[in-house]
Amino acid sequence: MVRIRLRRIGLKGQPTYRVVAADKESPRDGRFLEILGVYNPRTNPATIKLHEDRIYHWMKNGAQPSDSVEKIFKSAGLLERFERFKKGESVEALLAEAAEAEVKRGAPVKTRKD
Repeated sequence: MVRIRLRRIGLKGQPTYRVVAADKESPRDGRFLEILGVYNPRTNPATIKLHEDRIYHWMKNGAQPSDSVEKIFKSAGLLERFERFKKGESVEALLAEAAEAEVKRGAPVKTRKD
């Protein structure tokens, strides 16, 4: 069974997490199938970057999110959009809505200064 869960990365005392699709039996920081996003709880507000089209793919094929990932998905609004995806709404429209929601949420925007 495939689970969508967090994989810890970062230095000691400075955790950052990857959202990954992994086999249920594999260890927390062990083997995984695909990276689906990044979660950084240390920023204010927490940085959440998700590849929603891939998450829809995995969930459509039976992957179950862990409890902590489910909370992250709810805060990002992904679970509502996934329900609409199951009812037949187009992926492109949902991804555009997700991009707008990310901007509203106040996610830090990377800018390059020369």
